[in-house]
Amino acid sequence: MSDESPLLRSLRAAVAAAPADVPLRLHFAELLLAEGHHDEAVGQAAAALQHAPGDPAARDLMARAMGLPAQTPPPPPTPSTPAATPADAMPADATPADVPADPPAFDWAAAEQEVADLVGPRFTDGGDGAGDGVAGLEAPLTSTGFGDPGDADAWDVDAPGAVRLADVGGMREVKERLEAAFLAPMRNPELRRLYGKSLRGGLLLYGPPGCGKTFIARAVAGELGASFLSVSLADILDMYIGTSERNVHDIFETARRQAPCVVFLDELDALGAKRSRMHHSGLRNVVNQLLTELDGVDGDRNEGVFVLAATNVPWDVDLALRRPGRLDRTLLVLPPDAPAREAILRYHLRERPIESVDLGRIAKATEDFSGADLAHVCESAAEAALLDSARTGTIRMISTRDLLQAAKQIKPSSESWFASARNVAMFANDGGMYDDLLAHLKKKRKL
Repeated sequence: MSDESPLLRSLRAAVAAAPADVPLRLHFAELLLAEGHHDEAVGQAAAALQHAPGDPAARDLMARAMGLPAQTPPPPPTPSTPAATPADAMPADATPADVPADPPAFDWAAAEQEVADLVGPRFTDGGDGAGDGVAGLEAPLTSTGFGDPGDADAWDVDAPGAVRLADVGGMREVKERLEAAFLAPMRNPELRRLYGKSLRGGLLLYGPPGCGKTFIARAVAGELGASFLSVSLADILDMYIGTSERNVHDIFETARRQAPCVVFLDELDALGAKRSRMHHSGLRNVVNQLLTELDGVDGDRNEGVFVLAATNVPWDVDLALRRPGRLDRTLLVLPPDAPAREAILRYHLRERPIESVDLGRIAKATEDFSGADLAHVCESAAEAALLDSARTGTIRMISTRDLLQAAKQIKPSSESWFASARNVAMFANDGGMYDDLLAHLKKKRKL
């Protein structure tokens, strides 16, 4: 909703990240109700009752959102003020017909019993999805500006978040590579000093679009207990000469002040494209400034600043950025594996009307689908059930059949990426830069 307040947008994202947090959901629903969004407040109260059946606060909020009288008991009588009886409260000249009768209380027990048998089990695998993370979806984090108290800092740094690698569904090989190449040396400073392991250098995540590179970067920041500063080309480019380079410098200065901090360079191919292909000197100067900041200029200035970058086309990134000491470690992020696909499907179906959905069967039918593709599958299945309900006049649940039919109609978006990457892996793999990509293509028999 474009016209809602920033607080509502933040709470909406927080509820999406923690759907089982009933107090948070009820607080969100109270604010929705206060701003006149009665229908959505009813939906949030209903979702709260799914997680906490019988919760009195959720029931009261549901009643108020539906325009029913709030179920609040009258205050107990005090010794100094005896409780008034109906006769005491009635004027002397009034008759019983003049006194409005109290509206009947809403019978929640009867309502719950009435709908108890209408909805079957949501999933057939028996899991409740607790703790399932979703690669490709970003968890909301609190954004706070840093800088001097009286200054307006242009760069917002997300405070350390609760997203960890354990919240990333599946992707075991990616997690193991991250642990070995990036996280283990940072978690063990004594061993790092013993083996002379340097913290210089960053990590470049590459792979097909929509596979969760940004979510993984946030999870790495959570593992390190570090703040998170995301940077894109739009944050840096400016029409005035010299301002773009100063923006790059200011971003890294902000990260140094807030160390430990993860600087995430999104779409690095746009931010650090090959200078030999650039026709505008301003963009070349941006790349030069980025190289200077990655080097830290004065030795250990980047201590506690961890640089991660993501790109779909690493072969378009300036080679100087991938020199040792800069973004010298690469990690291929492939489409989600079967456990990750189940987690993503469960996330996108969590608040939709579904019944007896076989997640394992759908995950098997969506091999090579990205996280974005899986979201599209759920959306298409919901559209099919909605149109069917509109035609027949009878509400029906989204079924496994709807999801399988949607999956058949959607082509994995990663196929075109692998078609381009295949030529690079075969003919431009100088220095073994794309050995992991080559191994994957051989495993999938795409060579």
